Amino acid sequence: MRALVWISESTWEGCIDHARVLLPDGAQVTLLHVASSDVESVAAGGGPGRLGRHRRPPPGPPVREIAAEEAQALLGAARDRLGRPAEVSARRGRVEREVLEACDDVDLLILARDGEARLGPKSLGPRTRFVADHARCPVLVVWAGEAPGAETMRWPLHLR
Repeated sequence: MRALVWISESTWEGCIDHARVLLPDGAQVTLLHVASSDVESVAAGGGPGRLGRHRRPPPGPPVREIAAEEAQALLGAARDRLGRPAEVSARRGRVEREVLEACDDVDLLILARDGEARLGPKSLGPRTRFVADHARCPVLVVWAGEAPGAETMRWPLHLR
């Protein structure tokens, strides 16, 4: 079995804890982190020519370098928490596209809910929903923390 565990800064512990418990010992595990490529343009503040002003890049290391270092640190912490050998993959680009491409040759994708912490469709963020709906392999969707109870579900008014 080849399993891909998609981790992000806010949900990685839950994904790893579930993978550690649920994946068989012989599974080939890859930990995936994807840095969004739009972060750099946001950090640059629009770039030169915006309203006639020319901006200089912020001092210090470029955002891309910082993101790469943080991704490697997060992947290392995730591999340590997993407690077994695992490949790591740090990608950069459109998050949904990169995750779906990484799923092409795996038997299972594990990802965590990243939306509202209550029962319902909004418990998945837009990117996670897209990946869960379009992955060409089975997808295991886990709660990053403790699963909320049924009382968190919002019922339509006519059903209350």
